[in-house]
Amino acid sequence: MVKGTLVSINVSAKKGECKTPVPSIYVTKKGLKGDAHAGNSHRQVSLLSEESIEKMRRSGIEIGYGDFAENLTVKGIELSKLSIGQRIRVGRDVVLEVTQIGKECHQDCAIRKKIGDCIMPREGIFARVISGGLISVGDGIIID
Repeated sequence: MVKGTLVSINVSAKKGECKTPVPSIYVTKKGLKGDAHAGNSHRQVSLLSEESIEKMRRSGIEIGYGDFAENLTVKGIELSKLSIGQRIRVGRDVVLEVTQIGKECHQDCAIRKKIGDCIMPREGIFARVISGGLISVGDGIIID
C-alpha cells in the first residue's frame, strides 16, 4: 500500500488553461465540481506529483500548482508507475480509478506556450470517479 498527501486541488472553467488552487472541493460522479474537465469521459480527474513539478522548478522554470492543468497535485506517490484500473483513495470518501497514464499534448497547448514544456504527457495520470465526497488540501492518499 502506497501512501501520499494531497498538496493542491486545482480547477478551471475552461479546458486547456492553467488551473487555480482551492483549499477544498466536492468531487461528484463526474469529477471536481465546477471544473471544465468534469463530465462523462474517462479523464474526469487529472493528477500530477509534486516531485514532477519540482523537477521543472530545478530546471529554472517558475511554476505553481495547477500550472500544468492538473486537478490534484500529490506528494509521495510516483503516479506514472501506477497501472490502469488501480484505485486511489483521497481523504475519507473519494475513490478514483486510473484510466490513462500520460497523454498526447496538442501543439497549441497554453501550458506548453507559457512554460516551454509540459510534463503531463510524460508523468501525469487521469482517473474516473468511483465514489465522490469532499476533499481538502492535506488529505491522505492511499493507492490500493
